[in-house]
Amino acid sequence: MDSSRVPRFAGPATFARLPRIEEIEGAGGAADVAVVGVPFDTGVSYRPGARFGGNAIREASRLLRPYNPAQEAAPFALAQVADAGDIAANPFDIGEAVETVEEAADGLLGRGARLMTLGGDHTIALPLLRSVVRRHGPVALLHFDAHLDTWDTYFGAAYTHGTPFRRAFEEGLLDTSAVSHVGTRGPLYGRRDLDEDERMGFGIVTAADVMRRGVDEVTDQLRQRVGGRPLYISVDIDVLDPAHAPGTGTPEAGGLTSRELLEIIRGLADCRLVSADLVEVAPAYDHAEITSVAASHTAYELTTVMARQIADSREDDSRDAETREGREGREGEVGATG
Repeated sequence: MDSSRVPRFAGPATFARLPRIEEIEGAGGAADVAVVGVPFDTGVSYRPGARFGGNAIREASRLLRPYNPAQEAAPFALAQVADAGDIAANPFDIGEAVETVEEAADGLLGRGARLMTLGGDHTIALPLLRSVVRRHGPVALLHFDAHLDTWDTYFGAAYTHGTPFRRAFEEGLLDTSAVSHVGTRGPLYGRRDLDEDERMGFGIVTAADVMRRGVDEVTDQLRQRVGGRPLYISVDIDVLDPAHAPGTGTPEAGGLTSRELLEIIRGLADCRLVSADLVEVAPAYDHAEITSVAASHTAYELTTVMARQIADSREDDSRDAETREGREGREGEVGATG
């Protein structure tokens, strides 16, 4: 939508004021990247409200512009990005909600789109991973979060926002040679939390590591760990310090700055990002949309990475086709001469 003709505060609040997926498909096209919301927060252990996160991010994204100078790319020109609306998950039954999210993700991925999912709480990462893995096999995972989210249960419940990556490990969804937490900090229940996390294969880059070692060194380490594997990125907005993201359910002091998070994501542009999620934005605790703005820019950077890779892949396919045509033409000429 042209902001010189339609003011940013007017019109439908799709992500970055992009077209709805129904408009794309109705015109005979298909989305390369689908931005989809999951307004679900029944899995939280402290402050609720992340069910309103997706729409808050969409509202904040009205200020996003079509050219990303940090990545030297116009993502919405490189790939067809569309807003796929919300997945309506049962707020009273976590098990059913998990199944609903998984089924809806299957539908979007089955139509060829990569997902940029806006939560919602971190419970939704598990069904999203299940769906992505059906198409790519076990994935590398970069998990940006203040917390490990590899605990076993809360009050006997196996599916909560603190357990998705324990379940993902148990279900064989992760390439355990390439999984890392980034930005963790704060107290734990005991040393056993770290021991069990290490047993699952996770590396840890704490928030203090980012501060001491710097963004470039940390990003290089993450790139080397991921390599050429299909990568899923999961961002809990509480990876940011409460000064940068007060609007979340379980804030922890000493986190990343929004600048550090954005720079790390930009530094992962060469990794094979197949889908991503951004969760735990709770606008009821936000001040002047600080958290929602940070989240909208984070989703924009992740979307740009995916759009660039889609465009690069198409260029590679086009070059390969031209090479094959040239080879077949030369072989035909040789055959005719012989």
